[in-house]
Amino acid sequence: MLLGRYHFKFLAMDEIKTMDSNAVKQNVRTAYGKIAQQQTGCGCGTPTTDTTEFAVALGYAEAELNTIPAEANLGLSCGNPTDLAQLKPGEIVLDLGSGGGFDCFIAATKVGATGKAIGVDMTPEMIAKATENAQKSNVQNVEFRLGEIENLPLADETVDVVISNCVINLSPDKPKVFQEIYRVLKPNGRIAISDTALKQQLSESVRQDIAAYVGCVAGALLVDEYQKIVETAGFQNVKVTVKQASSCCGDAETKDPIGQAIVAASGVDAAWQNDVVSVYVEGFK
Repeated sequence: MLLGRYHFKFLAMDEIKTMDSNAVKQNVRTAYGKIAQQQTGCGCGTPTTDTTEFAVALGYAEAELNTIPAEANLGLSCGNPTDLAQLKPGEIVLDLGSGGGFDCFIAATKVGATGKAIGVDMTPEMIAKATENAQKSNVQNVEFRLGEIENLPLADETVDVVISNCVINLSPDKPKVFQEIYRVLKPNGRIAISDTALKQQLSESVRQDIAAYVGCVAGALLVDEYQKIVETAGFQNVKVTVKQASSCCGDAETKDPIGQAIVAASGVDAAWQNDVVSVYVEGFK
């Protein structure tokens, strides 16, 4: 199926059954690599072409958006983890799936010169874009590292806060992600995550569609299951708060190409669309 500048292959069920986690990662890496190169939204992204307008609707202040590189905002958010984290000067912040550096740059302004924001992303094109954005804007307290969120390129107990924005749902091994988060957090460290989750399970046809997976739908957990995984990793005082219906997963009017692919595959009246929600996830080590 050709939508916009993207080509999506909807896999047959026998193909899906043989698909392993490496294949899922490669599909995600390829899709987001194209986004980095073409400067356009995808996945959990914006239903509008104005990424600033979309970010403000999610709770970002327009004034803070004006302090970061405009090219960093690719419209891939489903919430505002930098606000949820209540960041303090001097803290070390880790952003999982940092993309073009959007939340890293905002975090960097909040933690100041004595703090640091570290972004990890598995897509080389995104790391290159984020690094270029930092160099062009002369932002000194950010760093971007190529790596997978299931195997973080950081030492034990080195960060104060872990944030993420509509990324963990894409991982085929979410328990491992939270084990890694727990490992790299300092004692009493905290998580502030914005993500996509489900009120009830999706149908098999939608869940197994790779375009839906890249679009933050098929990989999403049930809300209760999400909380259980975080608690099992060792986190205390875990809270998963449902914020709103997802902004892109099934909106018949979406301008997002992967969102369009999902709608085309499942039908605009599919009941599952109301079951995809944005959540905030909090907890402490």
